[in-house]
Amino acid sequence: MPATDYQGSSSTHSHPSPFSSFGRSLLSLRRDSPAAAAGASPAMASGEEADLEAFQRHVAAHLADLRGGEDELLSIEWIRRLLEAFLLCQEEFRVVVALARRRGALSAAAEKMVGDFYERAVKALDVCNAARDGVDQVRRWERLAGIAASVLLVPGEIHEGQLRRARKALSDLSVLLIDDAAAAAGGGGVASFLSSHRNRSFGRGRASPSRSATLASSSSSSSSSSSSSHFRSLSWSVSRNWSAARQLQAIGSGLAAPRPHEGGLVAPVYSMGCLLHLAAWALVAAVPCPDRAAALQAHHLPAAPPRAAFPWAPPLLALQERLTEEGKRKDRRNSCGLLKEIHALEKCTQRLAEAIDAAPVPLSGEREAEVREAAAELAAVCAAMRAGLEPLERQVREVFHRIVRSRMEGLDSPMLNAD
Repeated sequence: MPATDYQGSSSTHSHPSPFSSFGRSLLSLRRDSPAAAAGASPAMASGEEADLEAFQRHVAAHLADLRGGEDELLSIEWIRRLLEAFLLCQEEFRVVVALARRRGALSAAAEKMVGDFYERAVKALDVCNAARDGVDQVRRWERLAGIAASVLLVPGEIHEGQLRRARKALSDLSVLLIDDAAAAAGGGGVASFLSSHRNRSFGRGRASPSRSATLASSSSSSSSSSSSSHFRSLSWSVSRNWSAARQLQAIGSGLAAPRPHEGGLVAPVYSMGCLLHLAAWALVAAVPCPDRAAALQAHHLPAAPPRAAFPWAPPLLALQERLTEEGKRKDRRNSCGLLKEIHALEKCTQRLAEAIDAAPVPLSGEREAEVREAAAELAAVCAAMRAGLEPLERQVREVFHRIVRSRMEGLDSPMLNAD
C-alpha cells in the first residue's frame, strides 16, 4: 500500500463515517484559535488536563464496547470495529496534540514522545500490508469454496461431472491452505484432512492448469522446491523472511507504563501504543500472515498496564486474555487464521469433502440430500465472506494511510524542524 495512494478520508467505507463523534474535540480546536491562545491563563492548563482525561475515558469506552459477546469475537465485523476504534482514538490523539501545539504547551520532550509513537506506528505498516495480503488470500479460499458449493446446488440430479469439479475446487483449496511448515509438523484441521484426501479422493494425478501456470511464472528453480510453498509465496508483498512475531516485538519494544508523577502527554502516548499493539496483534492472529504461529505461541504482547492507573486497562487486558484463550482452543490451534469466518469455512469445507468422499455415483435419496445440505452451508459462509472481506480490506488500508498521514504531519512539526 504505497503512501501516495492515500485518499485522505474514511469516506470510502460502506458505512457512514464515525468521525463525527469528535465534534466536541474539533469544536475545542476552533475554540483554541490563535486569538484565544494569546490570552492563555491557568484555566488553559486545567482545560488541557480535562482534554487528556476525556481522551483516556474515550479509549476505555471503545475497548469496553469491543468486549461484546463470545460469538462476535474475531469475526470480520469485530476486527473492523477494533480497527475503527484505533482510527477514532488516533484521530482524537492527533487533535489533543494539535491543541497542545497551538497553546504552545508541547515541550521538546513531549514532541519527542509523540514522534516516538509515530515511529512505533510506522512499524505497523508492514502488518497492514501482510494483513491485506492475508485478506486477499482468504478471498481466494472463498472463491474456490464457492465453486465447490455452487456446482452442487444447481437444480436437478447431481452428476459425476459436478462431483469431479467440486473435488477439483476443494483440492485447489487444499493447496492454498497447506504450507510446508504445517505439512512437516502434521498439522490438524481441514488443511490436514484435505492433504490426506487429495490423491485418494480427489483424483489429482497432476497439478491443475491454473496451478501449473502460476508455478511456471514463479522462477526457474520452482521444480526443485515445494510446490505448495511457491504457490503461497507469490501472494505476499512483504519479504520472504518477514516475521509477524518479530514485527510485533518491534511494535511493543520499550512500551512501558508511565510513572505516577509523569504528566502531560505521557499517558496518552502510552495508551495509543497499547492500542496500536493490540490492533496489530489481533490482525496477525485473525488472518494468514508469515510466521503468525510463532506470534501466537509467544504471545508478543507488551507488559500489562496497571489496572488502577488507566480506565482502559481492565477492558484491554480482558480482550488480550480472550484472544489468547481463543488461540489455545484445540479446534483453532492449527487453523490458518482465528477469524470466525475462516473457522466456519474450514468446518464447512471439511464436511462437504467428507460428504463427497462418501457419496456413491449416481447420487440419490439421503446421500444427495446430505451433499446438498453441506454445499448450502458452505455457500452461506462464502456469501458472508464476500460481504465482509472487501470492507475489511478497505479498513486495513485506511489504517495504513492514516498512520502515514499522521507521521508526515509529525515530520512537518515546527518543533521538530527547529534545528
